[in-house]
Amino acid sequence: MTAPNAAPASSAPRVNPLQRLWLRELGMERLWLRPVATPAPQVVVSKTDSAAVGQASSPPPVTASPAAQIAAAAPAVSAEGSQAGMPQAGMPPAGTPQAGMPSAATPPAVAPRAGAPAVAVRSGPPPRPAPKADPASDTAPVRVPVGEAVKNATLDELREQVLACTACGLCEGRRHAVFGHGGQPTRWLVVGEAPGEQEDRQGQPFVGRSGQLLDAMLSAVGMSRERDVFIANVIKCRPPGNRNPKPEEIAACSPYLMRQIALLKPERILVLGRFAAQALLGTDATIGSLRGRIHQMKTDEGREIPVIVSYHPAYLLRSPVEKARAWQDLKLAARM
Repeated sequence: MTAPNAAPASSAPRVNPLQRLWLRELGMERLWLRPVATPAPQVVVSKTDSAAVGQASSPPPVTASPAAQIAAAAPAVSAEGSQAGMPQAGMPPAGTPQAGMPSAATPPAVAPRAGAPAVAVRSGPPPRPAPKADPASDTAPVRVPVGEAVKNATLDELREQVLACTACGLCEGRRHAVFGHGGQPTRWLVVGEAPGEQEDRQGQPFVGRSGQLLDAMLSAVGMSRERDVFIANVIKCRPPGNRNPKPEEIAACSPYLMRQIALLKPERILVLGRFAAQALLGTDATIGSLRGRIHQMKTDEGREIPVIVSYHPAYLLRSPVEKARAWQDLKLAARM
């Protein structure tokens, strides 16, 4: 007969902290740590009674211990003792706030970079936008177009209107508006283009070198601005840098010149320079094609005035060879 021997009870298996944590999570910590009794194997002593004992049978199937079952069901652990989604030994489960650590609802404040300027945090409603400047309070001169007052003005009233004119942008850079100067009654009206630097300083037309040349030319044919010649310009204010007058500037100033012609009633008009000739005659022809002949200008009152075109004295100072043609123009005007 076989005599089974009782095996001593084995001690509880040893576990590491990670396994203990998982056993606690699964609720099997006590089952795992309970001592497991190992059954003694059966040993065949003799075969005297084959009918009673028989041949040695195969050993009964061995049932896996609870520890082995748990180990097979537990998730695999890497060599470092960590796994995706599994807390490490000694660490609290995810989502558990720790002492000294901010919670997810209150993100930690970010310390400013070294050397970065401090930014003040403003509380309360956003600031209101600054009010826009009122165009009426601008210090720039108000553009006042030439109106009906010019058509009915006397010569003195017209002078005051020119001195106070703000019809175009030239009024912003002028020192003096140049109305004109000359003798009355007027036999000749000399019309230039625009005041220069000296004219802007003194407020008188054709002063400086060009004015001296014009006085000499008039004196050569027996005329004088102090006696019977009135001198004026199409533009009453100096263009910056003595540039050419712009069409809008000519249009703004032309009513003053037309009123001067109506009041002075000259016998003839001597036009000096291309811009003055084009503005007075209403043409874009060159001065070379306009000079040497007599033109007729019709006033608003229906009166026709002879017009002679010649070179500007400033151009004659730059091109002295043209003085001979200018002399011919003066003689043409004197023979009329």
